[in-house]
Amino acid sequence: MIKIGIVGATGYTGAELLRLLAVHPQAQVTVITSRGEQGKPVADLYPSLRGIIDLVFSEPDVDQLAQCDIVFFATPHGVAQSMVPDILQRGVKVIDLSADFRIKDVAVWESWYGQPHGAPELIPQAVYGLPELNRDAIAKATLIACPGCYPTSVQLGFLPLLEAGCVDLGDLIANSASGVSGAGRQASIGGLHSEVSDSFKAYAASGHRHHPEIVQGLNDIAALADGALVNGAQASVNLTFVPHLLPINRGIHTTLYANLTDPGVDVQALFEARYANEPFVDVMPSGSHPQTNSVRGSNYCRIAVHRPNGGAKVIVLVVEDNLTKGASGQGIQCMNIICGLAEETGLAAPALLP
Repeated sequence: MIKIGIVGATGYTGAELLRLLAVHPQAQVTVITSRGEQGKPVADLYPSLRGIIDLVFSEPDVDQLAQCDIVFFATPHGVAQSMVPDILQRGVKVIDLSADFRIKDVAVWESWYGQPHGAPELIPQAVYGLPELNRDAIAKATLIACPGCYPTSVQLGFLPLLEAGCVDLGDLIANSASGVSGAGRQASIGGLHSEVSDSFKAYAASGHRHHPEIVQGLNDIAALADGALVNGAQASVNLTFVPHLLPINRGIHTTLYANLTDPGVDVQALFEARYANEPFVDVMPSGSHPQTNSVRGSNYCRIAVHRPNGGAKVIVLVVEDNLTKGASGQGIQCMNIICGLAEETGLAAPALLP
């Protein structure tokens, strides 16, 4: 049995992690920490876990966490940096669901997150936790930096096209819409039901902190592809990314646009071949339009590919649950890989409907 510790399990990501791990046949949550909720039973905060999780929130303590096999961080940015070095030194593996170790350029991270990085020496060893891209590296990792919810949908949607080197890297567009749980569990006027319901809006159109993470990942993919070199220099991805707020609790719908440089490519066949053996990526039949409710509460990502009028423009539609494949489920998928388990272990439940 894998002994699990969770640091910061009081937000939506932490609650999702608890929900999924509660039914994982090979994992046992032994420590749950929260400074603000110290001493409170988990079931008091999450009645849905009454009779399922009987732990009490405790003060974060490295000695206690060192008794675990794997520690998850479901904390705001900056928190993991202060504790991860000590935990890794104890021989415990860490899966960080925050943004603390995703961006490789420290200066870029500091500019977007507005604070000095607390553990820059660990960034080179952090493995980006996107199984469909980094499965082999994840299996050997001691520190996993799980992708954000928007970056997961954008990268999975563009991945086959960039690997095949068949689109113009200088003009990629991603319009992504997320449910309100993506903003976290803290109280804010913008997250009130009366503010969000019956409305739809874009935000952070001039710049979003997930943009550098997405571009970093797309550049890494493109660098491995044939044709990624232009005049002897590595091509650089130019991405326009605009996030939107959906009046739903959970889910992401991302619409991607790219221009084919090889009009003869069969994009449907390309996607089907690339994801044929991926347990959590479903390439839908040609002409499909995936819906967020088809992945609600599940670790599945559903993708549909379109070429309007058979032209050179490719449109990729991607849906995922921002709390599951976009966060906690993906973290558990990485845990399964690290522990040599089938990736579907504890994650094979279908989506909730309605």
